Amino acid sequence: MPSTAHRTPSYRRHKASGQAVVTLNGRDVYLGIHGTPESRAEYDRRIAEWLAAGRHSAPKTASDEGSSSALSVDRVMLAYVRHAETYYTKNGKPTSEVGNIKLALRPLRKLYGPTPARDFGPLSLKAVRNAMIESGICRNEVNKRVRHVLRMFKWAVSNEMAPPSLHHALTTVSGLKRGRSEARETEPVKIVSDAFVDAVRPFVSPQVWTMIQLQRLTGMRPGEVCQMRSCDLDMSGKVWAYTPASHKTQHHGKTRTIYLGPQAQEIVKPWLRTELTAYLFSPHEAMATRNAARRTARKSPMTPSHRVRLKRKGKSRLPGEVYAVSAYGHAIKTACKKAGVPHWHAHRLRHNAGTQLRREFGLDVARVVLGHSSLVTTEIYAEADNEKASAAMGRIG
Repeated sequence: MPSTAHRTPSYRRHKASGQAVVTLNGRDVYLGIHGTPESRAEYDRRIAEWLAAGRHSAPKTASDEGSSSALSVDRVMLAYVRHAETYYTKNGKPTSEVGNIKLALRPLRKLYGPTPARDFGPLSLKAVRNAMIESGICRNEVNKRVRHVLRMFKWAVSNEMAPPSLHHALTTVSGLKRGRSEARETEPVKIVSDAFVDAVRPFVSPQVWTMIQLQRLTGMRPGEVCQMRSCDLDMSGKVWAYTPASHKTQHHGKTRTIYLGPQAQEIVKPWLRTELTAYLFSPHEAMATRNAARRTARKSPMTPSHRVRLKRKGKSRLPGEVYAVSAYGHAIKTACKKAGVPHWHAHRLRHNAGTQLRREFGLDVARVVLGHSSLVTTEIYAEADNEKASAAMGRIG
């Protein structure tokens, strides 16, 4: 039997008036005289529209205060977030995009929550953008969050929760340009020095260090190295092929293959598992190994009070069987601090690999290895080899 949350609202008779009625989003919508073909057709139409809008559309009657002409920005936001929680999913779970949307909508709710959506215009959007700038967000992130707001109003228009002219008017607001706004600017992401990478080795677990090495060699994304499993590796050829179960462009219908040469293979071999679906790099195992090493190095016996504390601590949440990207990044950040080197994040290792591939094999090869559809994207990750340009000009200039 279907749950109440997913049950289609029923066609019912309103005893007091004799009309047919259906309840959508907690509000009654009257359909005409109960039992007539006209009321049945009206019911079918209302349900079809309600389902098409993701079960969150507002009832549409001329006198309804919740109609699209009177819906507040708060109501539109609530419906859009519910839609996002079911639309932006992967493997049955909401993706990080849902959190990004909620973050982008916070200043909108604070400034214009009770405002009718129809009254939200380009100047209102600029006010929301200014609030983002004042909070210290960099220019690129401000533009990204404003696009989330625009996408919400576009969705609202497509579901007849806002007038069609609204989205068109909002698109007249241009994105912030470098050097022409008060938003904070950030430097382009650069490659990370090999010395800074090697410096963290004594301060990370063997699992994390192996992941760092693989990223540096293959250019895979942090999320791709975290989820490696034996069953995802094709080891039949001289060069192994790793096909992640989940990847960034999966929802576009694209495939992703990462190639592991001899060096990467030697790094991976000690971590291969007989249980093919188990993740190669487990934070739970890393913690167990670290605790075992601490117990071995302990010089004094454990006191009774210490045993009690350990017992209580054991009830807290333990690491899982797969590294989250955030946990992987946190491990690197902590290691950088202990090593006394500038902080670098795992995604910069992808820039290292891209730059080396472009230098030795050209932009086309770098594009395929990094998994990009466009050379323009690859140029962002693979810095141009200025040494070759300098040498050429030294010869002819």
